[in-house]
Formats: sequence, C-alpha cells, structure tokens
Amino acid sequence: MPKRIKNSAAVAVPKAPLWTRIKKDVARNYLLYLLMVPGFLILVLFKIGPVGAMVIAFEDFSAAKGVFGSPWVGLEQFARILQDEYIWTITKNTIILAFLSVVVVFPVPIIFALFLNEVRMRWVRNTVQSLSFLPYFISAAVMVSIMYTLLSPSSGLVNTIITRLGGESINFMARPEWFRPLYVILEIWQTFGYSAIIYIASMMNIDPCLYEAADLDGASRWVKMWRITLPSISTSVITMLIISVGNIFTVNLDRILLMYNSGTYSTADVIQTYVYRIAFQSTGFPDYSYGTAVNILKSVIAFILVMIVNKIADKFSDSRLF
Repeated sequence: MPKRIKNSAAVAVPKAPLWTRIKKDVARNYLLYLLMVPGFLILVLFKIGPVGAMVIAFEDFSAAKGVFGSPWVGLEQFARILQDEYIWTITKNTIILAFLSVVVVFPVPIIFALFLNEVRMRWVRNTVQSLSFLPYFISAAVMVSIMYTLLSPSSGLVNTIITRLGGESINFMARPEWFRPLYVILEIWQTFGYSAIIYIASMMNIDPCLYEAADLDGASRWVKMWRITLPSISTSVITMLIISVGNIFTVNLDRILLMYNSGTYSTADVIQTYVYRIAFQSTGFPDYSYGTAVNILKSVIAFILVMIVNKIADKFSDSRLF
C-alpha cells in the first residue's frame, strides 16, 4: 500500500484579537492591575497632566480667563528671562549647589556601600545599614529643626564647643558663606543611607568565584574592593550618575525654603525658590507665565545635559541609560 504523505506544514492557528487578549489578561491578573491603579493615577494627575499646562509659558496667563482665554504672546516670556539680570545669580547658585551634590554628595553612598560590604559581622552590617537608612524617612522640616538646634548661636552644641575652645559664637544659619556647606551636609546626612541600598543590591549579584580566585592569588581586601567590587557595580554607578546630572537643576526646594532667609539670598536663592516667589508672591499678582517659562528653560537645559552625559557614558563604557 502506498504510504500516506504527512503534511509537514504546521496548521496556522488564528491569533485572537488584541482587545480579546487584553481582556483575558486583565481577568486573569486583575489583582495586579488593581495594585497599579494608585500609581497610575499619581502618574497621570501629577506628572503627565501638568505637562499640558506648560502652554501658559507662551501666554499672558490670567487665572480669571483660564488657559484657553488668555492671550497668546509667543516667546515673550522667554525673552524676559534673557533681560532679567537676577536670573544669572540664581542660575549660578543652582549650578554650584548641583555641582556640590554631584561631586561631594554622590560619591558618599558608593564609599559607604563599599566599606559596609567588607564588614564580616552580619548583625553589625545590618544595624549600621538600618541606622543610616532612617534619616531618609525624617521630614525636611524636622532635619532642619535639628540643624537649627545644633547650630544655635546661644545654646547650640557646635557653638558651645567653639566658645569652650576660646572662639566666638557663629550664627551659621544667617551667614551666606555657610549656607552651601550646611546644605551639602544635610543632603548627605538624609540621603546617603537610602542611595547606598542600590549599590549594596548590585554587590549581592557579584559572582563569589571572583573573590575566591582573588584569595588564591593573595589579593588583600583593599585590592578586591577596588579591582572586583567597584568595577562590578560600575553599571549602577554610571546609571545613577546620569540620573543625578538630569536632576542637576533640581535642588531640594523644601529644605532650602526652611533654611534660607533674607540674609542668605546671595548664595541660597536658586531657580526653584525664585519661581516659587514669582508664582506665589504675597504682593501684587502672581506671574504664572514667567515662572513656567523659567522652569521650562531649566528642564530643557537639564535634558540636554542628560543626553550629553549619556552619550559620553556610551562612548567610554558599556553602560548607558537609554
């Protein structure tokens, strides 16, 4: 009998429509989708939604007339920025604070994570990590209040030590030259423990065989730290550096508003505080359009810097953000 020839071509099963597949997936994983709802609403209402309101930077916005009723002025608000002499002062202050944040604050959690990883006693490592993490959950108002108490010219611990050593009491919070160091110290104090978690998590993924091979070669703990641990977390370091550059014009507004005063404006006034005063000033009418224009220009410059740093990272290393 002649053999039956089998059809080798696979029978194509028609694919269900996209909407049908989405409905099945939602029905199967509805609890996960419910967990996404709060975050999605926050993203839409507070991140995506306000982007459309940036159109007021091209208008002479009036709250009474609304976005659609305010007259269109084009780039007039941006031309005002170039004519505003004070804009250069606040831009300089913002760049200096951001530069200090990248150069001084950024390396601290990396160094902390490297040394914490070398602690062999697990309970000591966990205790230190927990204590360093706690300040992140303390509000800026409480942190600044603690700093005010420690630096009080009459009863603060720091000035008490200075006077006991024969020096004169210093009103740190009212001296413009002390604002930037105090801001950086507070930034390190509040954020280094939280930022270190990212690097500690990266260290958990390092192959133990690398350390075992280094031990066979007689490498010291210092050599292993600099030759194995640090290169292994370089991807996380570069990614966080690019993100930090993206936030280079975004300083902690709450902390600055609580720390600065009229006596420290020369070093403490930054783009965010200037925009805040323009948009919510107590005298006259708020200038929402000009404040929005300043903020848009700041965001555009930050975006350009991120693109440049990302390109440099891609050229000189194997890591990039996108």
